[in-house]
Amino acid sequence: MVTAHPETGEVTGTKDKDYNLIWYVEQCLSNALRLEVYIADAERAGDERLADLFRRAQSDSRKGAQQGKELLAQRIGS
Repeated sequence: MVTAHPETGEVTGTKDKDYNLIWYVEQCLSNALRLEVYIADAERAGDERLADLFRRAQSDSRKGAQQGKELLAQRIGS
């Protein structure tokens, strides 16, 4: 169970809502990179169905990262 803490930027210098968004974007990008390896593994094994599943997941991760970056840019810019 994740417990919330009252971090308001005093420790990290970044408020929770912005830090959480930064974390989300980083995780989406990391996931997209990891899935590249999984896609290659599935292709080497001749499992195109699995490779396609990983490609769809990778696309979703890229989309999440892009949306997160856009929202972060709006928030930092204001």
